[in-house]
Amino acid sequence: MSGARLALTLCVTKAREGSEADLDALERMFRQLGFESTMKRDPTAQQFQEELDNFQQALDARNDPVSCAFVVLMAHGLEGRLKVEDGQMVELENLFEVLNNKNCRALRAKPKVYIVQACQGEQRDPGETVSGGDIVMITKDSPETIPTYTDILHVYSTIKGYIAYRHDKEGSCFIQTLVDVFTERRGPILELLTEVTRWMAEAELVQEGKPRKVNPEIQSTLRKRLYLQ
Repeated sequence: MSGARLALTLCVTKAREGSEADLDALERMFRQLGFESTMKRDPTAQQFQEELDNFQQALDARNDPVSCAFVVLMAHGLEGRLKVEDGQMVELENLFEVLNNKNCRALRAKPKVYIVQACQGEQRDPGETVSGGDIVMITKDSPETIPTYTDILHVYSTIKGYIAYRHDKEGSCFIQTLVDVFTERRGPILELLTEVTRWMAEAELVQEGKPRKVNPEIQSTLRKRLYLQ
């Protein structure tokens, strides 16, 4: 992590009360962690793609080495898609493709972290009352090539099929918890995300007078431990 750290945040704020609180928290987190942070409010569907493309081109045009990149995507959503300011849908996979090892030279073999604050469906989790064998892997030392989709970390605010929660004034439970953990704790990012999951799982949410539970979903192809501090 001795090279540049860059972050891009694309956030739909219209009809998403509490978004500004999330943006403020993220800006504070990126500043504390030493990231060059860019934030764009209310991009259209086309601009979501264009901003990612511009981010990739700016990364590849740098003369100094890049150590890590964060992309934060905040909007309404359905499974695998974002619903943006102009009412159009954006496929998450199309956005994720831009910075993979094939398409972004500057981030080849470098960690790429995607934070997605959006619903992935309409189901609500009321919560439940709480009352393997070893796997041997065969690997080849010092490979000459790496897969296209390694060194990527996707962090979703909720699991597929379920809604994400956001307070009108305080922001979203997910973003606020993530910022608190990332700025107050130290350790590899996957351990920090485990802590985020624990905090969120223990939180008691109430929506329309009914108790709700929510937990993030983490998908990782990182090959090394990633430390932010």
